[in-house]
Amino acid sequence: MPKDKRNIRYRSALFLLTVGSILFFFGNVIFGSISISIWDVIGIFTGQEADIAYRRIIVDIRLPRATAAFLLGGALALSGYLLQTFFHNPIAGPFVLGISSGSKLAVSLVMVFLLGKSVSISSSGLIVAAFVGALSSMGFVLLMSRQVRSMSLLVVGGVMIGYICTAVTDFVITFAEDADIVNLHNWSRGSFSGMSWEYVAMMAAVVAVTVWIVFFLSKPISAYQLGESYAENIGVDVCRLRILLILLSSLLSACVVAYAGPISFVGIAVPHLVKLLLGTSEPIWMIPSCFLGGSMFCLICDLIARTVFAPTELSISTVTAVFGAPVVLWVLVRQKNERQL
Repeated sequence: MPKDKRNIRYRSALFLLTVGSILFFFGNVIFGSISISIWDVIGIFTGQEADIAYRRIIVDIRLPRATAAFLLGGALALSGYLLQTFFHNPIAGPFVLGISSGSKLAVSLVMVFLLGKSVSISSSGLIVAAFVGALSSMGFVLLMSRQVRSMSLLVVGGVMIGYICTAVTDFVITFAEDADIVNLHNWSRGSFSGMSWEYVAMMAAVVAVTVWIVFFLSKPISAYQLGESYAENIGVDVCRLRILLILLSSLLSACVVAYAGPISFVGIAVPHLVKLLLGTSEPIWMIPSCFLGGSMFCLICDLIARTVFAPTELSISTVTAVFGAPVVLWVLVRQKNERQL
């Protein structure tokens, strides 16, 4: 395909993802278990007089929740893309490799310890705890990668690490006596509920800076995708790049877990769907497209989780698994067929 036609396709795909993210963002604000007309919502945004209860629902509940789904969904998809690039493995992701579970364990331990002593913790403290947990899990995976050459065995090892972290987390939560600590069980299933503007401001700062750094690494990542030897020959510091990929992917995943709990399959499925839409794996296009694709995916899933069985709300991981798991199975079948050719 000529370069001009390829660029048109890339821009069109990016435009579609942008428009889709915006539409589903406002869909999450407008629709919910409580019916609020579009004109009432428009009136709230334009500063007109509106019902106080409606204004609180839109401004204090739905709007920060939709913003969190947009930011964290994009962060999770981008984290998965970085891990797939690092391991050269199409099914690598923060949930599969146990990184999300490590973050969940660290956050649970910190909250149990502090809440047990009636000590509050800031949102930045939650991110730090989740980041430490993510790096700890990633450290075990990297140690395994030195002993195990098979990527399939490495993924299995990551899954086992995730199970261990989840088991310890459930053990801690089960035997916690404080009612607030017991409520961690709901958080551990994954949810965008309960978001405040304080949380949104902190996660926006972390995600914005991290995504900005990742975007400016697009050229080194592109060279790394062609092989470590090639990247070194054109002047890329491969060791430093690999460290950055680990840190940035762990930070993005930690931010998601700290505020929304572990969310499954987004980090694996979305990069493949975006690559299929773009028809390329070039980082300069994949990075913004993955972020927007993850945002739209999580906004769709959160809207379904809130409305299908309203007023009962499903966990976000339940919905993302329904749509994400088939994509992973398709990737595995496709990879096997390509090997047989």
